[in-house]
Amino acid sequence: MSQVIQRKTADVASPRWPRALRRGPMETVATILIAAGVLMLLQPFALVLYTYSFVITLAGVVMFTIVSKFPD
Repeated sequence: MSQVIQRKTADVASPRWPRALRRGPMETVATILIAAGVLMLLQPFALVLYTYSFVITLAGVVMFTIVSKFPD
């Protein structure tokens, strides 16, 4: 019984969200940001990339935390 209620609730919530703002694509973007920030932190060539690496990583982590609450 509870699965039927959950399924109906999920079906109602899904059409309201644009496809690009659903959890899957947004989690992918957040994961790419985190990976880019770590790579920027580890590279030895450009000081500018190193300078902004923490900000990019932090933005990705915050984005992933928020996006994990989005509907599927």
